[in-house]
Amino acid sequence: MKQAMSAFDLRAIALELQAHLGAWVKKSYMPHYEQVVLRFNPKDADAFDLVIVRGRRISTSTRDRPMPMSPPPFAMLLRKQLGNARLIAVEQVAFDRLLRMTFTTKGGDRHLIIECFGDGNVILLDENDTIIQPLTHATYRDRTLKRGEAYLPPPPALDPDALDGDGLAAVLSASERNLASTLGGQVNLGGRLANAVCDAAGLDADMAANEADAATVHAALRGLLDALEQGRAGHLVLKADAPDVPSDGSLDAFLMEHVEEATPVLLPDHAGRNTMPFPGMLEAIDAWWGGHDSDALLRRELEQVNAAAPGRGHSTDVERLERRLAQQEKALEGFHAKVEKQQALGHAVQEHWTHVDGLLTQTREAVERTGWDAVMSAVKGIPWIRSADPAERTIRCLLPNEDGEPGAQEVTLYLDESVHQNAQRLFTAARKQKDKSSGAVAALETTRTELERARKKEAKQQASGQVVRVKRSKRLWFEHHRWTMLANGRLMVGGRDAKGNDAIVKKHLKGDDMYLHADLHGAPSCAMQSQRGFVIDERPPAYLPEGMPAFRLSDRIEAGAITESDMEQGAQLALCWSRAWGSGGGHGTVYSVKPAQVSKTAQTGEFVGAGAFIVRGQRQWYKDIDLRIGLALVAINGVPLLLGTTPEHAQSLGGRWAVVSGGRTKKETAANRIAKATGLSVDDILPVLPGPIDVVEDHHLFSALKRDDAPSGDAS
Repeated sequence: MKQAMSAFDLRAIALELQAHLGAWVKKSYMPHYEQVVLRFNPKDADAFDLVIVRGRRISTSTRDRPMPMSPPPFAMLLRKQLGNARLIAVEQVAFDRLLRMTFTTKGGDRHLIIECFGDGNVILLDENDTIIQPLTHATYRDRTLKRGEAYLPPPPALDPDALDGDGLAAVLSASERNLASTLGGQVNLGGRLANAVCDAAGLDADMAANEADAATVHAALRGLLDALEQGRAGHLVLKADAPDVPSDGSLDAFLMEHVEEATPVLLPDHAGRNTMPFPGMLEAIDAWWGGHDSDALLRRELEQVNAAAPGRGHSTDVERLERRLAQQEKALEGFHAKVEKQQALGHAVQEHWTHVDGLLTQTREAVERTGWDAVMSAVKGIPWIRSADPAERTIRCLLPNEDGEPGAQEVTLYLDESVHQNAQRLFTAARKQKDKSSGAVAALETTRTELERARKKEAKQQASGQVVRVKRSKRLWFEHHRWTMLANGRLMVGGRDAKGNDAIVKKHLKGDDMYLHADLHGAPSCAMQSQRGFVIDERPPAYLPEGMPAFRLSDRIEAGAITESDMEQGAQLALCWSRAWGSGGGHGTVYSVKPAQVSKTAQTGEFVGAGAFIVRGQRQWYKDIDLRIGLALVAINGVPLLLGTTPEHAQSLGGRWAVVSGGRTKKETAANRIAKATGLSVDDILPVLPGPIDVVEDHHLFSALKRDDAPSGDAS
């Protein structure tokens, strides 16, 4: 499957992007370390995103894509340098996989270089082509990509688009290779396009290039390039075994699995293949990869959670110690190998005493007689000596094999030492390595002891129903807010304070989402997500207790449109998150509106404070809502968490759950009880509890789980 773009593809991309000249850069994002997104605001069209996946592809998209709340430094730099910048030029550099975009700003012109070869890069330049900042610093043989350095593109390759008939004739007549190889290498077409030109010209690809009719070849080449420039099309080529295109809305998944490549022009070898046409390459690439690319933020979060390296992501004590043990065992093997090698060399020097003594004597005499310069030149022709070092006064020699010829054993000999001294030096080095290994052995035994202790502790926790404590470097994004999972997996988030309310509305309320708010002053703003939610984790980590419902965060759940049942569940949670919980009342009221009805803009006579919003238009009311909440022990992305949801949903999960209402037990006391029973951290429990509680019903959430009481989890 072709994933990276060719120079031919990039030529089509550059031509298509010219249709967007004059568009203004609204904002810049980096939802993933490999992805840069520029949001453009054209004058007479809808906003769109330019998506750059480093080293792979470029596309435009109007898909909804979650963005990080805290932009990475490179994204912040782009916002500063390209904020309200206008796109004035797009060009491909020569016929290379390199795109140059020029913007006009108040501070002068800025250039964005997109390198699509190798690992890829995105580089911001000033008006003098000085590097302001690269996405990744890099040093090559003939250029350096570093802040403050002058930007130098790779050595230019021949541009076939600028090659006239005479120029092509000169290339062909001077070539000693076949036609396809000459067009692919010297004319810079690559193998695929070179064969296409041969087919279009009606010539054998294997014929000698200097025997081909240059005019015929040039006409075929021009026909291909003209079709690219005039056609403005994109095609997705399906795999040979691809089934029929589905009509049930699962197109993204189908294309990801069954598309082989995207191309701006159908070539001869595409004949007979199933293809899908698009208005251009940008649209074709977005259709193929857009769903994947729009989930970039989710992938980054999952990578951070699932990273195996110490200090990153999450891991249990057992996993951490197992990694340490593996590293120590590998290091100890290295120590043993060095000891054996040094000892073997020492014995080999002693065994070949006469040979080694002769090399030392002859080299000493040659140095005294002719000097080191002459010796350095002479050793190049001596098969027994690989190199010499005048500064260290050493020679690197080969020892004899069983046949008396130069063997595989290499040894460094010091000219100022005898054969015995050189051998003893090797034995001394072996002893030092052995001493080092003794410390490694002690550390290894300590790790084994700690690992055994951790495994026993983990087994005891699992037997008592406690979760294994997971160490992680950061929380999932929704944990910074009030959050819940509805019965169909849909996610709803709510603000914890004024700042959180602003974030909910500005960043997490859009499109077909719904806004909910309890009819009480100071209640949190809540956003029910139309697309984001949780799906069943088909491969939960082994350290999770048996029966624990396990889910994965997803940016596209299959729950469909928000239903009335969803709204009723969300309203109950929105009310429980408000001050109604501690008011002593048993019921309350919540309203919902669409995102477009929520505004921060105040009219004359109105004042909108921090975290508050103006809601205009008709509201949907939900009355006499029960003030009870369900608590359930679940795993999200492999992390055990306490879920606050409706009582019915908590029970349906089938694991460890409870139903609570407002009461007199302090939330800190309740959190300690849950932590003792389940093994969860108190810090992960407290944010879920709305306030003081009374336990209405408990199924092994507030009490220890006995071995015979293990729940049979059902996350469906």
